[in-house]
Amino acid sequence: MSWIFLLIAGIFEIAWPVGLKLAQNDAHRIGGLALAVIGMALSGYFLYLAQKGIPIGTSYAVWTGIGAAGTFLVGIAAFGDQLNLMRSLGVFLIIGGVITLKAAH
Repeated sequence: MSWIFLLIAGIFEIAWPVGLKLAQNDAHRIGGLALAVIGMALSGYFLYLAQKGIPIGTSYAVWTGIGAAGTFLVGIAAFGDQLNLMRSLGVFLIIGGVITLKAAH
C-alpha cells in the first residue's frame, strides 16, 4: 500500500506547480493558488503515509521524480513548453533513477 500512497503523492506533487503556473493568469489566480495549496497538502499527506513503509531517501527521491517528470510532461502538453533532445534525456534519466530505486527496494 505504501507504493500506492507514494504514487498518489507524486501525482499531487504535479498539481502544485501547475496551480502556480495557472495563478500567473489574473483570471485564474485564486483557482490556481487553491490548486497549488491543496496539491501541496495532499502530496505531503500521502508522502507521510508512504514513508511508513518506504525508507525516507527512496520515498523522497521517487516522489520528486514523479513530480518532476509529470510536471515536465504537463508543461509540454498544456503550456507549450519546449521539447528537445536534452530536456527529454534529462527526464528519462530521472525516470531511470526512479525505476532503479524501486527495483532496489
